[in-house]
Amino acid sequence: MALDRRAELGEFLRSRRARLKPEELGLPDYGGRRRVPGLRREELARLAGVSVDHYVRLEQGRTLHFSEAVLDAVARALRLDDVERGHLYRLARPYTEPAGAPAPEPQGVRPGLRRLLDSTADVPVYVVGRYTNVLAWNDLAAALITDFGALAPAERNFARMVFLDEGMRSLYADWRGKAADIVGYLRLDVGRHPGDPSAAALVEELSAASPEFREIWAEHGLKEKTHGRYVYRHPVVGTLDLGFETLRLPDDPDQALIAHTVEEGSPSHAALRLLAATHQSVAVR
Repeated sequence: MALDRRAELGEFLRSRRARLKPEELGLPDYGGRRRVPGLRREELARLAGVSVDHYVRLEQGRTLHFSEAVLDAVARALRLDDVERGHLYRLARPYTEPAGAPAPEPQGVRPGLRRLLDSTADVPVYVVGRYTNVLAWNDLAAALITDFGALAPAERNFARMVFLDEGMRSLYADWRGKAADIVGYLRLDVGRHPGDPSAAALVEELSAASPEFREIWAEHGLKEKTHGRYVYRHPVVGTLDLGFETLRLPDDPDQALIAHTVEEGSPSHAALRLLAATHQSVAVR
């Protein structure tokens, strides 16, 4: 079953209405007697300059043929950022892929890109595809995160690992933050490929298996993978505070190369060098 775009659109808009505080927008709060948090639909429509009926039809997904002007006005009223605005447009505009179209072909990584990963031995580097699938990695990424090669291809998925692998909970110092990021990436991908049943199947699987996934998914957070940092608590070398940079492949935007970075001379740099040396000595044996 593919993504229900109308339901997703309504839930997304309601989640963004709920985070707006009426008093911050100069609206009366009626003494706290609101039945739901945030703005009422009527208030949002007034702020956007559209009719209440028009906005209700948008939020209820009665049609997916809204003009760019209406979507722009709603996005401004909801104070959406660029990532959220793009997500709204994808959900609220007609989808061009015909019904019943086959699922996208399995993603592959070019040999040249694999050679690039193999030649980058000083920092962990890996390639992530659709729906947080890990497509390729270098030895140091495997030493830092997990032995991807020992996993079945279907299990090389960050969302599955973060929510279903107990080892990941101890690996990330801020597991909840990592989990929220992963869900945000996944939701963006699902919105980009609403006709792919494998996306809906992954969300259904994780929802059934993990109460935390259900909770975070219901928040409708969105996260574009660009740059940032994570603190790892590695069982062999201890704490590593690593940055990361993301490079989207120009000819396949569904693939992203993620390279960790570390400040030279820092404790994390020393720990990363120790991890590389330890992993190399184990591999030689």
